Amino acid sequence: MDRQSENELLQTVLSKARKLGVVIDVELLEHEAGPEHMDALVRIGAGRGARAYAAEIKRGLRPATIGATLHALDRQDLPGLLIADYVTPPMSELLKARGIAFLDAAGNAYIDQPPVLLWVKGERPELRPNASVDTARVFRAGGLKVMFTLLCHPEWAELPYRDLARRAAVAHGTVGGVVADLRQLRFIADVNGSRRLLQPQRLLRQWAEAFARTLRPKLILGRYRADQAAWWADLSLGDYGLLLGGEPAAAKLTRNLRPETITVYADKVDARFLLEHRLRPDPRGPVEFVAKFWAFGADDESLVPLPLIYADLLLTDDSRCIETADLIHEQILNGFVE
Repeated sequence: MDRQSENELLQTVLSKARKLGVVIDVELLEHEAGPEHMDALVRIGAGRGARAYAAEIKRGLRPATIGATLHALDRQDLPGLLIADYVTPPMSELLKARGIAFLDAAGNAYIDQPPVLLWVKGERPELRPNASVDTARVFRAGGLKVMFTLLCHPEWAELPYRDLARRAAVAHGTVGGVVADLRQLRFIADVNGSRRLLQPQRLLRQWAEAFARTLRPKLILGRYRADQAAWWADLSLGDYGLLLGGEPAAAKLTRNLRPETITVYADKVDARFLLEHRLRPDPRGPVEFVAKFWAFGADDESLVPLPLIYADLLLTDDSRCIETADLIHEQILNGFVE
């Protein structure tokens, strides 16, 4: 979402909140708090009872993207505040259970700031919220592939477009438009005569959310069920041209998670592999095969690159996955610093 859209939504939500009796003001837009970026610094209340919040501004919030939003709010030093066009009743309950304040443009709200307690849910938006609000080329399928490639290898920002296109598995013409968008969004700039990737941490957050909303649903090859939950643990999946993503990849890297969903990236689903390992089709099965969408190798030949593991973990509101995503996030940031 561009800054103008963010500001328009913010002002709409503030107006609605004030009608509910909330004393609220914006102190700063696009504030940097420690290592984290926030869309706005908002203060609720008056006098000594006022409290500052790190606000995340979101349109088109839905289950596939709530994990990324929760992770961003959890990482702030200040209490988090979600500003949204619409928060559904189930999401309202989820946010309230986690103690996360929110306000939306329909008038739904949760603020627990003694002596103020505000809890409104079930209000309907005047207009149906858009499922996707990103119109720039960079947030379409091809753009997300280029972004992913750059997040995995920031140094590749200076490659010729043809080389970058080959590694991202996109058409040559796609790269020029995507780089232009990234320049406009201040994620790429010329430094000493070479292209450089800027704000990689913020770009990672935006990419993970857009990937979940736009690209990943198109990549699902099938879901399956296995006779044994740990069927994958001792396999050399690389011998089959397969890579682990999501929970099993994170489990191998952090030892911090017992996987429930087994995510496997592949060029295609091999019927012989399914038969050999007794994987049966099941639309709700815990084993998912996802199409591999890039054309470069990873440091670990059995796992997908770290940004993809991170994005997969944020597909759910499960606190254990979000906690592990934070560990993966730190590994990614360490790579950016290097």
